[in-house]
Amino acid sequence: MPPAKKRPRAYDFSRTRTAVLAQFGHVREAVRALTPEQLTGPAGPGDRTVRDLAAHLAMAVERVNLGLELPEPAGGPKPQLTLLEWPFSAAEAAGRVTGDPAPAGQRSDLGALYEETATRFAQLVPSGAGDRLVATRAGTMRLGDFLVTRAVELVIHTDDLHRATGLDIPYDRQALAACTRLLADALADRAPGGSVEVRVPPFAVVQCIGGPKHTRGTPPNVVETDPLTWIRLATGRAEWTRELEDAKVSASGERADLAPLLPLTG
Repeated sequence: MPPAKKRPRAYDFSRTRTAVLAQFGHVREAVRALTPEQLTGPAGPGDRTVRDLAAHLAMAVERVNLGLELPEPAGGPKPQLTLLEWPFSAAEAAGRVTGDPAPAGQRSDLGALYEETATRFAQLVPSGAGDRLVATRAGTMRLGDFLVTRAVELVIHTDDLHRATGLDIPYDRQALAACTRLLADALADRAPGGSVEVRVPPFAVVQCIGGPKHTRGTPPNVVETDPLTWIRLATGRAEWTRELEDAKVSASGERADLAPLLPLTG
């Protein structure tokens, strides 16, 4: 009998909404400080620039605004896509800068774009409306779940922006926690079981991979790393072997090899 999957983690709608605005504010301050030379610099695969990445970060939040300006999707109260399914969806969770529709990708005034996006978000996203359905590129989702994915996107691409520019951009604690936890839960969902314990202090501890399950004391198979290293591993921005060699990941036990399961997104 396959291992039973655990009940999905709950996220507080108000705290997530606040976290999205806070992380977007950190990014907005960083983008404001970028020089024209930095904006034309590389930021990822292909010929994508820092300006492209900055526009993509704005669009990650603007998609909430666009969804709320449309009527609630028909088809009843059940979403097409759950939060745990989202990291595996091809449309959003690869964490790559994909083609953003105008006007975001064509705006030259990034400052105005960020200001307008934040203002619209604050006005359009109501308090306590987490169960409202919104249409996303990956499928219909609960608004509360979609906001969690926006926190995840913002954290992932804040790290991209940091690595592309060297800017020290703060992470909102709640946004970083949501990103860490969702990707850890996605790992447990992909490989259910209790033979390996994955620890990402201070935000997440999950058990995964079928096999003998420990019930007390120190488990025989343990993986531990920090939140940003975990996020980079889960999104394909870091390699398991390299992070082990650099001592950014510790793994003990014969089953504590997550390489076959990573990356989770894409």
